[in-house]
Amino acid sequence: MSGTGDVVDGRFELLERLGSGGMGTVWRARDTVLHREVAIKEVRPAGHELTDEQSRVLRERVLREARALARLNHPHVVTIHHIVDTGPHPWLVMELLPGRTLQDLLEQGTLAPHDAARIGRELLSALRVAHAAGILHRDVKPANILLRDEAPGGSGVSVVLTDFGIASLLGSDQLTATGDLIGSPEYIAPERIRGTADEGPAADLWSLGLVLYVAVEGVSPLRRASTLATLAAVLDDPVPPPVRSGPLAPVLSALLVRDPALRPDSERLDAMLAAVANGITWQPTETSGRPARTVGPPPAEPRRRTHLIAAVAAVVLASVAGAALVLALRDGGGTYKEEGKGGGSTSAGASPKASPAATKSSGSPGPSGDTTEPSASSPDAPSASDSWIAQLFSEPVGSGTAARDRRLAAVRKDVPEAEYLRSDDYASLRPGFWVIYAPGPFADGRAALRFCAERGRTSGNECTGRYLSPSGGDYGLQCKPPVSAPTGRCTRT
Repeated sequence: MSGTGDVVDGRFELLERLGSGGMGTVWRARDTVLHREVAIKEVRPAGHELTDEQSRVLRERVLREARALARLNHPHVVTIHHIVDTGPHPWLVMELLPGRTLQDLLEQGTLAPHDAARIGRELLSALRVAHAAGILHRDVKPANILLRDEAPGGSGVSVVLTDFGIASLLGSDQLTATGDLIGSPEYIAPERIRGTADEGPAADLWSLGLVLYVAVEGVSPLRRASTLATLAAVLDDPVPPPVRSGPLAPVLSALLVRDPALRPDSERLDAMLAAVANGITWQPTETSGRPARTVGPPPAEPRRRTHLIAAVAAVVLASVAGAALVLALRDGGGTYKEEGKGGGSTSAGASPKASPAATKSSGSPGPSGDTTEPSASSPDAPSASDSWIAQLFSEPVGSGTAARDRRLAAVRKDVPEAEYLRSDDYASLRPGFWVIYAPGPFADGRAALRFCAERGRTSGNECTGRYLSPSGGDYGLQCKPPVSAPTGRCTRT
């Protein structure tokens, strides 16, 4: 196992581990030949013993990522400098960027519509260059979008698109076995799930639309409590109309249609985003190209829910049978802050578990490659949703189970009944955290705040009433102190 001070390929000295995830580990390193600091990704799937064939496929995927990135010279695409193809696993040497991702930024709050539109234009410009080179990204999501400190001219953050590790070169599918599920379920385009022949650049634009929706609305509209339910929702559920997007709402409505032929092309989308970034509400006209439908499933494509779920189940079963490597590649690989250093950065592509109890099974793989073993006194998470809790603290899963258990022990000093759950098990919670909480039962959010106040927890940093449910639409059910005049939505009705 590599460690600080090791030298890779006789040239790159490892200085500091920046993050780790299912794809491997990213290090800050010093190039002793060119005397500069770089980011170097050790491509080493955690928790997987690979066969010779899987190792060959992994190496080919890494080489494909390197070739894909090397072909793109663009300010909003991460630059790859070198590839080390020696030893038991390959390494990618890339430009060193700050470790924050768009996912980290969104953990702090939503973006204004004009800021989201500006970022959307930067991402679109990166995708246009990739598409022109015959490259589909296939996994556009907040965790794969790195942030530069500031855009030119001091206009806010600038973004860099990374993780082309599961990108597909147009016309080349030799590395994709039939039935493989590639991409993050809640951001994947419907046509990719169906496996139809119309998959193309428009699929990346759907994913971009979902990123912008999450950025301004603060909730992932199609995320459900399990991978199967999420895939079914992507195929069939109406996308909730945006309520906070203002002038960006018509753009989201134009993008999030299930027929890729009805989405705007990249040129028209750029004009739409430019208008919003400049404070203008874009509206479709007779001369603006293909009409945009309202957000939701196309009325011309009705399908029975039972048939849809059966079809999605078949996709998932086929994926499980042959895609252990793909799942490893999908889990946060490529970002410089995948599941590690600092707070809030997670692998957004990690699939929510089917049941909360599954996250506590002894000996199951943990978030940072360790083993998830609850402390002896830690009860399982509640098996039922649709209940209020008093959230007392949240610990990023990337911090590991030891940090979680230390925090739980500290909270139990004044709240002995405190428990923990993994937020990925509930669509109403932001993914990627261990949530330490008091289970109640509580009638509503106000009852949770009263419970906290009796124990001296009177600020929003110490207690929040949260609602557990499998619906992303319940994300807004958050009740915050003071008890006398709480803020937020404290009841479900």
